[in-house]
Amino acid sequence: MKKFSKRLLGFLLTAVLAISVAGCSSSGGGSGEAGEGGEETSTENSQNNGESAEAAGEKIINVGVTDSLGGVNPFVVDQTEINKYAVGLMFLPLMELDKDLNFQGMLADSITTEDNINFVVHIDDAATWSDGTPVTADDVEYTVRRLASPIVNNTTLMLYAFEGTGEEGFVEEGAESMAGLTVMDDKTIRFTAKYPMALTTFQNTYARYLHTMPKHVIEQYTEEELLTADWFNHPDVVSGPFILTDYDNDHYVSYRANTDYWKGAPKIDKLNIRIVDASQIYAGLQSGEIDITHHTMTAIPQEDYESIEELENVDAVYGQPITNQSVFIQTANIPDARVRQALVYAIDREQLVEQLLKGHGEVVDGFLSSASPFFDDGITPMDYDPEKAKALLEEAGWDGSKTLRFYVNSGDNTFVNGAQVLVAQWAAVGINVEVQTVDLAMLMTLAGSMDYDFFAVQYTYAPVDPYPDVQWLLSGDGSWTGYSSDEINEALEGTQQTSDTEEITKLYSVIDRKVQEDVPMFSAYILSVQGAVSKRLTGAEPSAYGFFNDVQNWDIEE
Repeated sequence: MKKFSKRLLGFLLTAVLAISVAGCSSSGGGSGEAGEGGEETSTENSQNNGESAEAAGEKIINVGVTDSLGGVNPFVVDQTEINKYAVGLMFLPLMELDKDLNFQGMLADSITTEDNINFVVHIDDAATWSDGTPVTADDVEYTVRRLASPIVNNTTLMLYAFEGTGEEGFVEEGAESMAGLTVMDDKTIRFTAKYPMALTTFQNTYARYLHTMPKHVIEQYTEEELLTADWFNHPDVVSGPFILTDYDNDHYVSYRANTDYWKGAPKIDKLNIRIVDASQIYAGLQSGEIDITHHTMTAIPQEDYESIEELENVDAVYGQPITNQSVFIQTANIPDARVRQALVYAIDREQLVEQLLKGHGEVVDGFLSSASPFFDDGITPMDYDPEKAKALLEEAGWDGSKTLRFYVNSGDNTFVNGAQVLVAQWAAVGINVEVQTVDLAMLMTLAGSMDYDFFAVQYTYAPVDPYPDVQWLLSGDGSWTGYSSDEINEALEGTQQTSDTEEITKLYSVIDRKVQEDVPMFSAYILSVQGAVSKRLTGAEPSAYGFFNDVQNWDIEE
């Protein structure tokens, strides 16, 4: 089976992986890197877009995030969380997860399969574009076919899984059809895969990330023009609840309500996504400049958790444990599984949860947390056992003079502190580790080069479908672990051939137990992150999934 590309949902992919496209920013941002000049500019824009409008009696909500924006053109964005939602407010995905991890229809009202090869998507009969034109299966087909163009060259949707595409996921330049797409009627389209794929994988990997565009508008552009057309900076025909008015990649994204939204006109007039430094979140919530945060787009510093809980004007909301502080080991550099096991036995992960996370998290081995419907609570995490670590190192003939290189994201203040605890605990059993803190862009560069012994980064594995991430991360040479296992590969393929929850749980249990045994990666902890929402808002709640699903119902209490 063709290996899935990495889907890094739990954290921002900065300029290293973002696509910079000339002419795709209406305000001159575009590097994708956050921070420089952030406080002054974001506050100024909040005032310009908020206070004067509120004085005119408009209802405005400001969403505070700490990720910077790669772009708003669906044909070129990198599909990080902020890009997905910035686009999704205008152009609905086919489906979305809700806060309870159920799939909710957005543009589509159903997706079905009888053979895990053919997926029939039905567009909601009521779905219309803001100009009154019905949303049709032709819109979906045209969008996917253009995404598969070698000129557009968008690899993030991994379209090589479908018939009619080559190994890189492209059709021929100018192709007028694609074998894997069949328009069955005005509202129904069939996707045909090259190999078995679970319905949840189709829904999570494709339906959630495919933002259908209006064919009757974009067919005027050549494939080359789709990359740079100014229309995407201020589209006037959308399927979603809001219409983009302005944006700056490092500071804000501003929208006005689509009063012709087919699911009902939004109750608020304007919505701003404010991009700020993590240190500004508390002050923004306190002052009212930020109304709500998101569990994965907004990295609230752990040291601010208690202060935010004490604010009288907001409610703190903790999410499910889904964000994994993953430590990836380059097994080519540390080939003995006994040494990798010793790295885990030597650290007190429960202590990290209690002291660093104030108890808001958990310890697991493998990829799945307790938030997943496929979680096996019978897998007991490896204990803190320094003596066992020492015995394993002795058995492996470990060279105590060797120093391992451990890279950590400098923007994750909590784990930067935690890494020093780990270093001390590793030293106590005879493993010398040197921590090097680098920004996320450099960390991703190092990850791609494999020039490390191990590194840590926050990574959210979709609880309902960890398959694409697990498959890539454990795909052998060229992956972040350099590790592969026939037993794991067989179990992964099995997850794509059944819809039985109990059977899928057993298969992921095989994977997690094998990961616990061979330790190509481990979880330092799983975070239950904090979100916050102003008490003046109704219908809105921080969550990792489903955050904007019913944004048309968000309102401000008078």
